[in-house]
Amino acid sequence: MKYQLKHLTEYVYQHPVANSYNLACLTPSNLSYQRVLSTQLAIYPAGTEISQYADYFGNIRHFIHLQPPHQQLSVISHATLEMLPRHNAERLSSGCTEAQLHTFLQQSKTSAAVYGKLLCQPSRMAPFCPEAAALLPPLRRPGQTLLQLAEQLNQYIYANFIYTPGFTTVVTPLSDVIKYQRGVCQDFALLAISCLRANGIPARYVSGYLETQPLPGQPRLQGADASHAWFAVFDPEFGWVDFDPTNNLLPCQQHLTVAFGRDYADVVPLKGLVQGSGSHQLKVAVDVIRCE
Repeated sequence: MKYQLKHLTEYVYQHPVANSYNLACLTPSNLSYQRVLSTQLAIYPAGTEISQYADYFGNIRHFIHLQPPHQQLSVISHATLEMLPRHNAERLSSGCTEAQLHTFLQQSKTSAAVYGKLLCQPSRMAPFCPEAAALLPPLRRPGQTLLQLAEQLNQYIYANFIYTPGFTTVVTPLSDVIKYQRGVCQDFALLAISCLRANGIPARYVSGYLETQPLPGQPRLQGADASHAWFAVFDPEFGWVDFDPTNNLLPCQQHLTVAFGRDYADVVPLKGLVQGSGSHQLKVAVDVIRCE
């Protein structure tokens, strides 16, 4: 299954600005279930300096510097991806138990174990929260695998939290999400991550896109898609396995991955600063188009 991605971020400034510095995390990487056929990052106005590097998590980053005065900055990411089946549902009943995971993390000195230990630690947007930690114990069952436990958490968040666009922002604390049981995909991913890490289970934040379909009889609107977020759990046998609590799914071919991190702050699509004053307007438009 092939997809074409387009992600536009556009800033329009009230007054001319200069020395615009931005860091983009918009380019997908090759993964076992995702083949990157082509990518392009277009910057307007022309003359922008761009450099590329890979961060600690393996994400492709672009550093963008536009020095001359300008009143508009557009960053457009294009990509063509081939998505392969993941077969994650078949893994739920196998793999390690929670106790076996803890033994692996304590005894193994492999890079996978070191990476897993890092992602057991709290982060700014996914802190250790007693209310989040308390969600997991009631979901444990005798003979349960680690992935079955993660699926139970996935289902719990979907069933008990209401998807409410606009209720939260990127600075809303996790405690408010738990108190009001409302949020969006980013909040639900961070809630699961906080819960798992507080119980000694490595979890990471995943950013990407989800193919959406218009209602029957309705045209597909250009730019109407959006970024999406979910979480992944580390199993020593299978590696990282993804879960989507917003939709109660195990991500499959319709989930297109861009980046991994400790939380959203590690994978912000575009962030930066400029030299100047005045307000600005921001436009974001995303298209996820199936090619075949």
